[in-house]
Amino acid sequence: VLNVTPDSFSDGGKALDPAKALDIALAMEACGADIIDLGAESTRPGAKPVSTSEELARAVPVLKALAARLKVPISIDSYKAAVAAAAMDEGALMVNDISGFDYDPEMGPLVAKRGVPAVLMHTRGRPEDMYAHAEYTDLVREVVTDLQRCVTRAQDFGVARRQLIVDPGLGFAKRGPQSLAALAGLDRLAELGLPILVGPSRKSFLAAATGPLEPGERDWPTAAAVTAAVLGGAHIVRVHAVEKMIHVVRVADAIRLAADT
Repeated sequence: VLNVTPDSFSDGGKALDPAKALDIALAMEACGADIIDLGAESTRPGAKPVSTSEELARAVPVLKALAARLKVPISIDSYKAAVAAAAMDEGALMVNDISGFDYDPEMGPLVAKRGVPAVLMHTRGRPEDMYAHAEYTDLVREVVTDLQRCVTRAQDFGVARRQLIVDPGLGFAKRGPQSLAALAGLDRLAELGLPILVGPSRKSFLAAATGPLEPGERDWPTAAAVTAAVLGGAHIVRVHAVEKMIHVVRVADAIRLAADT
């Protein structure tokens, strides 16, 4: 996770300068990150949207710096087609859309045209009001059903199924216990037949188990959630503390593989 924002919940303001962002990204790559996911708009609960021009002004200089030096792929974390297009023009090879192609009707056609991988995340509502939509009868079943609609919509736009990755959206339109339930039911997302990305890193839902902790104090709880995600079938985990979490992932993956032998 590389946030080029002044207000992201965990690391807002740390990577606004392109040179600093490049240093952080290179360190992540050296620690074993397989993808650098760059976001230039905070989508934390309650966040207010920023304009396309502001998001581009934050993202493009950093993308230019990263594309010239990184060996691993760059993903653009945006729900705006104009931002995603500009990012791909600068070398981004993946799109991570929290809305599952719902917020911007141009995103699906853009991804279809460019042929890049895309993450479809589960959410309801918008960041500023998502908790008003955190009402479920059968949470995991509804998440799977909603994601299937996202997949169908993507394919209707012309996106090939092989391009798609799904994300249960921990912390998005889900209160703490609901996010824990989504993580516990991760294996049921496998029925979609697509790779799964999970992003638990430092999120406030972890406090449902630990009690109040500041974001910077949530790496141990994140490690537990990352382990659960890998054992539940996640193919990609989205994290902040790469140096720590790479070891967590390797051990969790070894346990998962041992269970298959």
